[in-house]
Amino acid sequence: MSALALSVLLSFVSAVAYAGGAIVQERVAVSGPGRQYAPLRRPGWWAAVALNGVGGLLHVVALAYGPLSLVQPLGALTIVLALPMAALFVGRRAGATAWRGAVMATVGLAGLLSLVGASEAQSLDTAERTAVAVVTGGAVVALMLAARAAHRQPAVRSMLLATASGIAFGMSSVFTKTVAVDWTGGISGADLPSLAVIGVLATAGMLLSQAAYRDAGLAAPLATLTVVNPVVAAAVGITMFGETFRYGTTGTVLALGCGAVAAGGLILLTTERIARTERDAAVETGSVTEAETRTVTGLVGVAEPVMAGAGPVAAGPGR
Repeated sequence: MSALALSVLLSFVSAVAYAGGAIVQERVAVSGPGRQYAPLRRPGWWAAVALNGVGGLLHVVALAYGPLSLVQPLGALTIVLALPMAALFVGRRAGATAWRGAVMATVGLAGLLSLVGASEAQSLDTAERTAVAVVTGGAVVALMLAARAAHRQPAVRSMLLATASGIAFGMSSVFTKTVAVDWTGGISGADLPSLAVIGVLATAGMLLSQAAYRDAGLAAPLATLTVVNPVVAAAVGITMFGETFRYGTTGTVLALGCGAVAAGGLILLTTERIARTERDAAVETGSVTEAETRTVTGLVGVAEPVMAGAGPVAAGPGR
């Protein structure tokens, strides 16, 4: 097997592991009491941690055998793979709108990442690392506060937490890159603060993603953090590491278009989930009739049966 083929295979298995971890996280979230960030006593939680760890390790190994321009876009497959895997293993099928949003987010993200060009290895000095860590921490805390304020809108709350998770994961990648560059010249005690930041951000990303799955199912939070993670890292790479888009102005325009497609997919997933939540709440309280429920379902583009006795095909289990 060639190095390129091995890289593709490892990237695919990595995406499968990430998708599996997300599915397990969501199952733990909807079956557990309250809004737990770290259900440490649940075996499923540790299984999700292990799957995410395997996914990350395989991703790093794939980068050793293949080019970044190939491996990074393949990571976007996590979003699409999670939907059929959820249907297969937990018996929950995604609706048409969820599929459209997931495909749009995946295509947009893959296109965007494929356009980010490589640059010479660079690091950040102490002042830059401090500034980046402070800004990142502030952004994550602000999103958490906003999510708390949006407790009456569960889907919005979950998207805010997923965005915070994506930022934490993305910035942990940035710090990982700086440490990796520094270590080419030998390990130094000066890198210990950066290693601590990596640990804090990676842990925060995991805990925030767990909470995000509580109220918005699988597809929308997973797509959000999967898109935000590399986009944030790429933005820092472009602004602070001297990275650029391929093909000059044309590549920049294409990248903006891909970003718009990915954003459209996230919006589609979020609005679909909000509409579904409102519909489910109305049905539970008896404030709408069966015919009205069918109309709302059509508006969000989900072709699911609504007759008595038919099971919903919600993106998240536990309904």
